[in-house]
Amino acid sequence: MLRWLGTRLLQSMVTGAVAVTLAFFLMRAAPGDPLARLGDDRSITPEQVRALEARYGLDQPVGRQFTTFLVGAFRGDFGVSIEHGRAVSELVIERLPASLLLGATVLLVTFALGSWLGAVQAIRRDSMLDRFLGTASLTAYAMPSFWLGLVLAWIAGVEWRVLPVAGMRDPFLPESATLLERWADVLRHLVLPAFTLACVNIGATMRHQRGAMLEALAQPFVRAARARGLDERRVTWRHGWRNALFPVVTLFGLWLPLLVTGSVFVEKIFAWPGLGALAADAIGARDYPLLMGATILVTTLVIAGGLAADAAYAALDPRVRRP
Repeated sequence: MLRWLGTRLLQSMVTGAVAVTLAFFLMRAAPGDPLARLGDDRSITPEQVRALEARYGLDQPVGRQFTTFLVGAFRGDFGVSIEHGRAVSELVIERLPASLLLGATVLLVTFALGSWLGAVQAIRRDSMLDRFLGTASLTAYAMPSFWLGLVLAWIAGVEWRVLPVAGMRDPFLPESATLLERWADVLRHLVLPAFTLACVNIGATMRHQRGAMLEALAQPFVRAARARGLDERRVTWRHGWRNALFPVVTLFGLWLPLLVTGSVFVEKIFAWPGLGALAADAIGARDYPLLMGATILVTTLVIAGGLAADAAYAALDPRVRRP
């Protein structure tokens, strides 16, 4: 088991190194200059622009910039944001709690509810409930998140005025508010962005779980369990559902970056102060240090998600560990 995990870890490290290297050079190969807009500002002299280029290392060859970045990254120093003038690590740590709250909520709702509904669809195959849930999941999967977010913001926030549509906290909440009131305020702001992302993602989970559950229920070991006279509920959930978790485990690993990135469009629509919105601003400003910090974080989560999925596969099915 340890040898198998070690091999997977080595493969993941190589994948991560290649991804970060490609991201670094592709960013600089793309047209545009992060300091170009400063040249149009008459209050900034060309000498000041050149000083900023020297400060951020933009006047050096790309190879030397990459070497400097790697040395700093190994020390945990990802540089200073060009747009914000602050350390990238500080900006990431500042935005991380909001992203973790949104992402964890979406993942919990998506996989808990999606797995259960997909299994129910398989159990009630070809029934009216199965057709209704199938249509609903396909519709949800096909809806763009930014469109659904705008619709929900308009209905719940503008027409009905039952939920806030921007930010994470109410700026007018009195200082005397209790901890419970502050948490309730955060949860009210969380409802719309979390519901938007969960609706879009739950469709894929339901469809994958339904297909896997149908395949598992048709296996010989399920028929053998029924022939032994076991309770149908036990046969369905203990024998069938456990073996139908593999596709959902894969999806969970692939969607683990949702914990920090969320959806760029959804975070921008609801002004949620997460890393997704921060990365979107960095792309628009061509903020190389901030973009690389976000890239490394997302790459790490993708690798961690893949390793977690592999480990879950190995725990559920020992045959996966065989060479």
